[in-house]
Amino acid sequence: MTELGVFARVFPPGPAAEVARAIRAAGFTATQLNLSALGRTTLDTTLTVEDAAGIGREFTDAGVRIWGLSGTFNAIHPDRAVRETNTEACRQVIARAPAIGAEVVTLCTGTRDADNMWRAHPGNNTATAWNDLRATLDRLLPAARDAGVRLGIEPEPGNVIRDADAAHRLLTELGDDARHLAVVLDPANLLEPATLSRQRLILEYAFGLLGEHVMAVHAKDVVSQGYAAPGAGGMDYDLVMRLHAGLPHTVPIIAQDLAADDAVRVSRFLADHAPA
Repeated sequence: MTELGVFARVFPPGPAAEVARAIRAAGFTATQLNLSALGRTTLDTTLTVEDAAGIGREFTDAGVRIWGLSGTFNAIHPDRAVRETNTEACRQVIARAPAIGAEVVTLCTGTRDADNMWRAHPGNNTATAWNDLRATLDRLLPAARDAGVRLGIEPEPGNVIRDADAAHRLLTELGDDARHLAVVLDPANLLEPATLSRQRLILEYAFGLLGEHVMAVHAKDVVSQGYAAPGAGGMDYDLVMRLHAGLPHTVPIIAQDLAADDAVRVSRFLADHAPA
């Protein structure tokens, strides 16, 4: 059976038990947790092992698996001091991931835009930007290895890892260290309204190229103004589910870009399109 999850921050922030119950009531059994959903900061360096274990228990008791924990920050922020401070904070979050029950800590591979880590910048395509990403990963990979978790990288059009080819390049360059990375593959990130007519070719290529490393598939939709909840745009979810089912190992599908009051519809939509 397909494991369906949702971003925890879709729901109003609150205590772990409350957020977990809302996720389960909407029909999801997994989540990608940003600590901001619990009223903390994303890179909360005050989180203790005991805190993390308590959060994990609350979600488990509600019937929700914490698949991933967000460690997002701008990995190539143009201010090196900012980048290094956040890298160290992320290392601490990675160290808490096992206690909270997460198998992946998700990252943002970054942009030269200092104000928005998801916004494209012409400097993202330079050799120095790539080298800064590699330097950030060089500091985070040992933390992931020591914690026994993987670092999740997601092709995002506004980031250094902007597409499937860039993700494949990074995995190839890392060699044996690539085993500490996981690809979070969001089909909508690889498309735009003008390319929806070619989505089968684009998505088959990406799943084929990265499938061995894919540890989660994100679910949102493509609309004229950008992205929307699954089922609200032009994404072919029968195609997405077929490609998901063809991955070499079982991974969750995590919904995003939806409102809390739409969560039940989204979980049903995804379940209806999932293979029996």
